[in-house]
Amino acid sequence: MSDYILEMNHIAKIYGNGVVANSDVNFNLKKGEIHALVGENGAGKSTLMKILFGMEQPSRGEIVLRGKKTVFSGSKEAIASGIGMVHQHFMLVESFSVAQNIVLGMEPKKGLFINHEEAVRFTREMGEKYNLPVEPEEITKNLPVGLKQKVEILKALARGAEILILDEPTAVLTPQEIDQLFEELEQLKAQGHTIVFISHKIPEIKQICDRITVMRSGRTIDTYLCDEVTEQQISNAIMGCELNTSIERRKKEYGEANIQVANLFYTDKSGVQVLKNISFCVRKGMIFGIAGVQGNGQVELIDILTRRRAVQNGEVRFYGQDISGTDQKGIRGISFGYIPEDRLEQGVAASVSISENMISNNLENQDFQKCGMLDFKKIDEFVDKNIKGYEIRCAGGSQPTGMLSGGNMQKVVVARECEHHPGILIAEQPTRGVDVGAAYIIHKKLVQLCEQGSSVLLVSADLAEILKLSDVLAVMYEGEIVAFFESTEGLNEEKLGLYMLGIERHTPEQIRKAVNWCE
Repeated sequence: MSDYILEMNHIAKIYGNGVVANSDVNFNLKKGEIHALVGENGAGKSTLMKILFGMEQPSRGEIVLRGKKTVFSGSKEAIASGIGMVHQHFMLVESFSVAQNIVLGMEPKKGLFINHEEAVRFTREMGEKYNLPVEPEEITKNLPVGLKQKVEILKALARGAEILILDEPTAVLTPQEIDQLFEELEQLKAQGHTIVFISHKIPEIKQICDRITVMRSGRTIDTYLCDEVTEQQISNAIMGCELNTSIERRKKEYGEANIQVANLFYTDKSGVQVLKNISFCVRKGMIFGIAGVQGNGQVELIDILTRRRAVQNGEVRFYGQDISGTDQKGIRGISFGYIPEDRLEQGVAASVSISENMISNNLENQDFQKCGMLDFKKIDEFVDKNIKGYEIRCAGGSQPTGMLSGGNMQKVVVARECEHHPGILIAEQPTRGVDVGAAYIIHKKLVQLCEQGSSVLLVSADLAEILKLSDVLAVMYEGEIVAFFESTEGLNEEKLGLYMLGIERHTPEQIRKAVNWCE
């Protein structure tokens, strides 16, 4: 009898347009293990997991689950077979209570109506059983991101998941929340659950996982015991070469303030004050980092700076100019770039080509025009240069952007926003869900822009990233700046996490330095 609860043998997936996502993948799971699945963007990880979860059908190969050959025609069949998946972007109904989300689609009935009391009881019982305590009657949108993740895991467990797929589960968590998640995963493992842990964070993989499977270019490279390989060996296996991701910075010299935010308040439609007296500035040649757990006002702040929301109270200036009356097209015309948090919703038009996406913010640029018409030769040269420079894995500029992996889509967005050398760049979660090689390319580009005199506002939940890149750093909690650091020297992730959770905060005098930095 096989030692494995699941075997995926010689899996291939070839799409109708000839794109090969998986060419020959072998992947197996033992009962009661935490197994990392890693690889660079475009390696085929997501496709393989979609096949396992019934979202895609393999072109060839077999799936053997508990010793029996299995074919899933959809996710419903995969769930019924004990497979659950927690996506990187949570699939919760924000207006529902925790209990309503947990029982969604399997609601207990009392006559013709949903039995609310039974849903609450069941949710509380599930939380106690798996040591994932949640408040059943809390509205989901009010939960911090760490608790939303617990709800997603409970939702899968409530449907009988024995194999749990976690896609980038630590992407938006603080170090303290990550430690708590790892304790919960260890307890699930002890109860016999098997966990697939998809991540680009190699130190975390080493900390929590038993085995690791590396994929590259649609194939399995090898499977290792985590205790028997170093972080550098894992990185080398992922990239196929030895990669040095260190970034050297020249001496920091700052010019005038290109971004100035003063006494900014914002109240949402529900009457909740989301931003409370936010003030800071970003000078030329500076990377100003904003750290914070998701949901503490960063989205609203960036929406105001990118003109998706109005300035209600306070002042925002770009290059000394008040932008409260300027629309999105207007700020695009004053040397402005924006890397959005959600590449699918805001970053790309998935149905059109890479070339169209890459010049979509510069159609009026004279460099791309000839006699009033688009100069396709120059456009092709620009796109080809960026495909090569950003190492975008694709079939060429004419390929639909939606056929790219998430990380390669991100590189298209970064190339579009950075290659015209904006004086102001807002980078929101610029490397979320990208591999170590892609992150290095993006980090290097942000630093290059900074050294060329751009003002870079970096908003990130990746603490390693924000500590590595930021010249100065602010922390947001519940709509306020609760800490400001003139330098990241001596600051570590654990200490930063305490400010992000609101456990510690600076004095008002220390925080005022975020404004005084301009003077």
